[in-house]
Amino acid sequence: MRLALVWLVFGLCLFSCVHSLDNVANNSLETFLRDFAFRVLVRHRPQTGALYKAILPANMSGMEVSIARLRSRTLWKNGANLSNFHIPPGTVPVPHVKRLAIVYQNLGNRSSQYYRVSGYSLITSVVGFVVFDASNTREKGLRVISFDTMGKPISIQFSNLRYPDGTNSAAARCAVFSTNGTIHLSDMMLPNVCYGSDEGHFSVVVRLMRRKQRPWYPWVIGVVLGFAGLVLTSYLGLVFIRLVKTKRIQAMERQADEGEIFDSRWVGTSKMPSATVIRTQPVLENGGFP
Repeated sequence: MRLALVWLVFGLCLFSCVHSLDNVANNSLETFLRDFAFRVLVRHRPQTGALYKAILPANMSGMEVSIARLRSRTLWKNGANLSNFHIPPGTVPVPHVKRLAIVYQNLGNRSSQYYRVSGYSLITSVVGFVVFDASNTREKGLRVISFDTMGKPISIQFSNLRYPDGTNSAAARCAVFSTNGTIHLSDMMLPNVCYGSDEGHFSVVVRLMRRKQRPWYPWVIGVVLGFAGLVLTSYLGLVFIRLVKTKRIQAMERQADEGEIFDSRWVGTSKMPSATVIRTQPVLENGGFP
């Protein structure tokens, strides 16, 4: 009982450590991508609402990062269309700022390295956005803010969905990776569209297909029958060998019974057969008897 309790505590600690390491890795990635995104605003004089693509180093190939700068009143009036995301009108930043920057991320083929859902497989890239206070983009400490959509959902459009064999859109689930590390799964209400209420990362997942386990008893029966056949074959082989030997001995005895019986005589240390009579009488050359 104590050993089981120790293993349970150890498993919980290990799970929490792995989860913490994933959060650290994700936070480091967020900081890395944010810095490259804001370099675009520093080098250019950005237009309000325009989306600018950041240039990433070669070791981050496959990812895409863009940034857009907005006024709060423009966001309130028109909302925003940011690549996959549609932020509805009537949205306000919390806390209120005059200008804000939205950093868009598409992790591409590196999505599964940073985001995983137990028992599910990602079928789209992980996309997300983070909102910052952009009143002064030259400040070193960029403040992260959030959105209040007044109850309206933020829609995320996923194009070119490819479902694994044996699955369809009915099996797809929307995965929301919150900034605090929690994962929320929901049904896909419309084809290729997921919904969220705040910043974070999003993807479409399907449940992993488990291989059907073949029943074990045919294998057991096969092994037992094979072993029984081997034993039976060995037994029949021994019986056959004994039968052949017995027939050979009987044949030799039969031949001995049908042949001439000789007396035995010792010659030195050897015992040899000796005839008791002479079958052929000696005859002289002139035809007379001795």
